[in-house]
Amino acid sequence: MNKFAMLLLTTVLSASAAEPALKASWLDNNVLFVRASRVSDNFWEQFQATRTTNKISGTILDLRYADGDKNIAPDSIVSGQLYPIVILVNRQTHGAAGSLATRLQTARAGIVIGGTNGTVSPDITLSVNSAQEKIFLENPYFTTNANSAVALSTTSTMLPFVDHMSEAELVRKKIKDGEGEDSPAPRTEPATPVIRDPALARAVDLLKALAILPKQRG
Repeated sequence: MNKFAMLLLTTVLSASAAEPALKASWLDNNVLFVRASRVSDNFWEQFQATRTTNKISGTILDLRYADGDKNIAPDSIVSGQLYPIVILVNRQTHGAAGSLATRLQTARAGIVIGGTNGTVSPDITLSVNSAQEKIFLENPYFTTNANSAVALSTTSTMLPFVDHMSEAELVRKKIKDGEGEDSPAPRTEPATPVIRDPALARAVDLLKALAILPKQRG
C-alpha cells in the first residue's frame, strides 16, 4: 500500500444498482477515506465492508453533498471502532446525512469539519467556494495557481496549509541559479502528491496528530 497517496483503484460498494454507493480509498498514514452520497437503509453494512484491513489509523467519512431519509444510530457506526472518525460536511449536507454527523458529534464519536447550514455545527469551521469544492471532490490533488479563476480561497479557525520546498528542490534550485556547479546532480525522487482539498487535508492532519498523542502520553 502506498501510504502517501490515494490508491488509484477505488472500491465501490453498493447493495444494488439503484442505490448510491460508498466509495472507499486509502490516504496517507493508513487513513481510510469513505465518501457517501446518501445515507440509506444498508449504510451500516456498506460502511463495515469498507474496512478491509485492521491496519487503520483513522477514518474520514465525507458527507459533503450527502442526504438521506434513513437515520442511522451512531452506535452502529462506532461499534468496535478502535480509531477516531472525522466527518466532513458542507452547506449541502442534509437529511439523514446531517443527522448522522450531528449524532456522532454529540456522542463524542466523531469530529466534524466543514461548512454549516444551520443544522450541523462543525467543530472546525471551514468555508470553501462551492465551485472549488466540487473540483476537489473530483480530484483532491487539483493544483490551483494565483492566475486561476478557481484560485483557493478559504476561511478557517486553523492556519492555512504551507507547501514547504523539500531539501532536494532547494539543491536543484541552487544549481539552476548557478550555485554548486561542481556538485553532483541530486538524485531525482518521485514527487509526493499533496492533498489540496482544504477540508480533506485538515482531516488527515488531525488524524495524524491524534495518532501521535497516545505515544506521547505513554
